[in-house]
Amino acid sequence: MIFILAGAVVQGIEWKQIFDRPAFYSIMASGNIEDLNAELILLSSTSISEKEAYEGALLMRKAGLLKKASEKLQFFKQGRIKLETALLKDSVNGEYHFLRLSIQEHAPEIVKYRTELEADKQYIIKTFKNLLPAVQQVIIEYSKDSIILHPQDF
Repeated sequence: MIFILAGAVVQGIEWKQIFDRPAFYSIMASGNIEDLNAELILLSSTSISEKEAYEGALLMRKAGLLKKASEKLQFFKQGRIKLETALLKDSVNGEYHFLRLSIQEHAPEIVKYRTELEADKQYIIKTFKNLLPAVQQVIIEYSKDSIILHPQDF
């Protein structure tokens, strides 16, 4: 799925930049590097409060798709800093814990980014009912293939 067209001028009409949360999660799941890059560009020009967490998750997801080890590590570290900073600023945000869990679950052992899996799982379960319906749906879909989260958790 592609994100909503942002910042385009069509027949003299300027479209406001819109962040589409379901599209963000679809892009994260797809692993298409062009879509990830486009979403990073979209996020760079928005002022949403979740910007840092989303950018961090996208950068770490992108790292897994790159060929060069040095680039993988660079993007992963950059994304990790952004996501962890967002979590420090808003540690009660269940969606941020889900973003971290989804990255940790697929992160290679070598990056040592798997220490909060169980804590994030418990926090997601605890706060699930307070999350936006779109995020709840993403979590339910994710849990169908997850080793950590399971549909019966919700």
